Amino acid sequence: MWIIKHRSIFYILSVILIVGSIVTFFVPGIRAGIDFTGGSLAVFHFDTRPELEVFTEGFSAIAEEKGVADYTIQPTGEEAYTVRTEPITEAQKDGLADGVAEVFSENNASLEQFTNIGPTVGSELKSKAYLAIGIVLMAIVLFITFAFREVSKPIVSWKYGLATIVALAHDIIIPTGAYILYSKFFGGELDMLFISALLAILGFSVHDTIVVFDRIRENLRINATGSKKEDFELTVGRSVEQTFTRSINTSVTVFIVLLALMVFGSDVIKPFAFTLLAGIVIGTYSSIFIASPLMVTLYKQQSKK
Repeated sequence: MWIIKHRSIFYILSVILIVGSIVTFFVPGIRAGIDFTGGSLAVFHFDTRPELEVFTEGFSAIAEEKGVADYTIQPTGEEAYTVRTEPITEAQKDGLADGVAEVFSENNASLEQFTNIGPTVGSELKSKAYLAIGIVLMAIVLFITFAFREVSKPIVSWKYGLATIVALAHDIIIPTGAYILYSKFFGGELDMLFISALLAILGFSVHDTIVVFDRIRENLRINATGSKKEDFELTVGRSVEQTFTRSINTSVTVFIVLLALMVFGSDVIKPFAFTLLAGIVIGTYSSIFIASPLMVTLYKQQSKK
C-alpha cells in the first residue's frame, strides 16, 4: 500500500510537527491555570459589558483598596470578565464582589462564579495529573504487549507496545502544541479540563491503533494457517488498507460532534473541544500513517540483526 511504501514522508511530517509543537512549549509557552498554581478565579457577569479598559480601570481601584495586588483580566463570552488573582480571603472576595457591583451598577454587574484553590492543592492536582498520564501510558503498553503475546513472529510482541507508545507520545505532543497556539489567540490555560482532554485522546488513539494491529494479527494467522508466504510489509499494508475506511468514518463522526461543540458551545467548553478535535485528527493520522508503518520499520531493523 502507498502508505507503507512512502512511510518516510509521514515520518518527516510528524517530526516537523513534533519539533514545532515542542518549540511552542517555550515560545509562546502556556500559562498554568489555578488548578495547578493555586489562586482565585472570579467571573463577573454584566447585562451590558463595559469596555475592557473601563473595567480594568475600575477593578484596579477596587483591588488596590481590598489589598489584591496580583491579578489578570480576560473577557469571557459577550457578557462577562474572568479575573484570576492570587489566593484571596472570603472577606476580600466579598469586597471585590460588592465593589464591582457598586462601580458598575449601570451595567448590572454581579459575581457569577468564584473558585479558590490553595497552592498546596494546586501542586497536588499537578502531581496527580502527571501520575494519571504516566499510569495510563504504562497500562496501555502492558495491555498491548499482553494482547499480542501470541504473535511473536515475524516481529516480537513487545514491539507492538513500543509502536503504540511512540504513536501516543506523538498524539500528546502535537495536540498540546496546537492548544498552546489556540490559547495564545483565543485564551486558555493548562488546567484539569485540558488534562482530561489528553486522557480522552489517549483512549481514542490507542483504540484506533489496536484495530489496525488486530487486523495485522488476523492476517498473520490466516497466512500461517494457509501456509501462505507473504512479506510482512505487504501484510501490514493490506491490513491498513482493510481498516482505512473504518478508521476514517469513525473519526469523522466524532469530528462532527466536536466541531459542533466548537461552533455552538460556550467559551468554557471551546478549549476542551478544540484539544479533543486536534487529538482526534492527529490520533487517526498516527494510527494509519505512523503506528503501522513503524511496525514495518521495526521489522526491517530486526531482520538486519
